[in-house]
Parts: sequence; C-alpha cells; structure tokens
Amino acid sequence: MIPEDPSSYPFDISLIIVSFNTRDVLRESLQSVERERDDLRIEIFVVDNNSRDGSVEMVEEEFPHVRVLRSEVNLGFGAANNLALEQAQGRFVVLLNSDAFLCHDSLRLSVQYMKEHQDVGLAGGRLVGRDFSWQPSARMFPSILSDFLVLSGLAYRFPKSRFFGKFDRTWADPAQPAEVDWVPGAFSIIRASALKKVGFFDPDFFLYSEEVDLCRRIQDAGYRIMYWPDIVVIHIGGESSRQIGPMEISSTGAQLIRWRMRSTLLYYRKHHRAKAWMVKMLELAFYHSTALRNGFSKDPARRERASRNRNLACLLHQAWEETNGGRVSPPRPWKLN
Repeated sequence: MIPEDPSSYPFDISLIIVSFNTRDVLRESLQSVERERDDLRIEIFVVDNNSRDGSVEMVEEEFPHVRVLRSEVNLGFGAANNLALEQAQGRFVVLLNSDAFLCHDSLRLSVQYMKEHQDVGLAGGRLVGRDFSWQPSARMFPSILSDFLVLSGLAYRFPKSRFFGKFDRTWADPAQPAEVDWVPGAFSIIRASALKKVGFFDPDFFLYSEEVDLCRRIQDAGYRIMYWPDIVVIHIGGESSRQIGPMEISSTGAQLIRWRMRSTLLYYRKHHRAKAWMVKMLELAFYHSTALRNGFSKDPARRERASRNRNLACLLHQAWEETNGGRVSPPRPWKLN
C-alpha cells in the first residue's frame, strides 16, 4: 500500500451516525462520542432519515457542532451514509449506529491501530450488550454451506466447532484479534483512501448486506478486514433483536424478513451469480420440510411453527419476484406495507 499523507486530511475522523426515529438513544450515542473524542480532530455527521420524533431538533439544540444532513425520505443505511461520505474530510471514517455507544479508549485505539496497520482497509471492535454480553462481531462471508448450517440449526448446536460455527466464528476466542471477512455495521472504522478506491455503499442494498458487500469490495481491492477486541462498543440493537425470535412473523417483522431476503438475493446475484437461485432453493427446501414435518402434529406449538415456515416460503417467493432473482433492487425507499 502507498503510505498516506496525513497532512492532506483536515480531520482525523469523520464520524457518521444514521438516525431514524431514535432520539433518546441518539443522544446517548453522541454523548459517548463527546466523552471519547480526546484530542482527535473529529467532524461529526448525523444523517436523519426523515424522523418524526424530534431527533433533528434535539441534535441541533444539544449538539450544535454536529452537522445534520436531512433526508426527505428514508434512504436506508447505506445510501444515508453515502450522503455524509460525499462530504467527509477525515483520514478515517467511523460509522456508528444511533443505538451504539463508544466505550473507553475506543476511538483512540481505532485510529492508533489503523495508523499502525496500513494494509487494513476496514476494522471493527467487540460489540456487547448493556450487560456486556458478547454479540457476533467478526464474521465470514455468506456461502451456501454457511446458510445451510445456520438454517439447519447445526451452527447453534455446535458453536465451538470450527466447521459448524464458521459463519459467526463462535468457535474463536473473542478476546483475540483476527483477520476476518466482514464486521457488522454497528461500528466500523474505514480508511478514507480505501473508500476512494472502491467507492461508497451500494445503494441497491436498502437494509441488510450493505456492509458485507462493502467489506468484500475492500478486501477484493487488496486490503485486510480486521477485528480488534479491545475496541469495545455497546450495541443495544443486538439486545432488542434477541427479544424477537429469528422466525417471528408479525406485520412489521414479516416485511423486515422480506427485506433481508431481498438483500440476500441481491448480494448472491452480485457476487456469486447463479448461486442466488441455489440459496433460494435451499431456504425453500428448509421452510417446506419444516412445515411438512410439523403440520400434522397435534401440538399447537409445532403447528404454529409449520404456519410460520409456510409464511416464510411465501415471503421468499415475493422477494425473488420483487428483485427479479436478485438482479434489480426495488425502488427506494423500501416500504413497510
């Protein structure tokens, strides 16, 4: 890698938070940034995705130095970050969820490690809940095999196996740094020169898979993706999602699952071409077999499981049609309807 000229950047960090109706946790997130900024030169952006809860007014009143970029529509995660990335002037870009809070020394260590490792294009830290329980923080790229292991439940039955636990690296010691394929978008630090080389987020991914796609492009450009565990970030989103089972079907939940399916198909078609069809058939086989296995049971819980899986199969068929098999992204903003 060509050594960077630090003097060409007016800021050490351009920190970007995307917010959509998250006023109270957004305040807490910004407070954590203020505590951890130290002597770093930081510019802070909040990109608001057309919130209706007073988020913008709160930021303008309580954090007047923060640059607020308003969108008239919900752009999703990637495209909203792109609004700020177009204006960012930092040597490094830090992406932080509005429901994520920096712990002690997280910013300082992030910059230090990126300076020490010029071949790292993007890195993440250890994500934890408010109770400091571990959340998946360092992952490997999706594959037909890893999807099967997750869908079948084998990944959860044998988390300490290098084979079965490969996707979330549940076998690994979370206290050890590692080179990985991708890190969750709740927190990451990105080398600005790497973004200049590969481009920003692909706006086709409205929600889900956008960080996976970006990490793959950065890796393909010759950079490494790193996980550094002593950079600790509290992420309450992980706690919230654990309260909703991964197969939960409610009105809103069904739409979000369909969005996940859309993004999965878009990702596979973009990076693996015909494997988009294979991942569709794998999921459908799992949903139909589970529905068949439980559909004739007298146990109400098993019959409910059969119904959920039939619904999931329908959602996947819809996602396949809406994306033309992963070839096109539906018009933004994707809507909950």
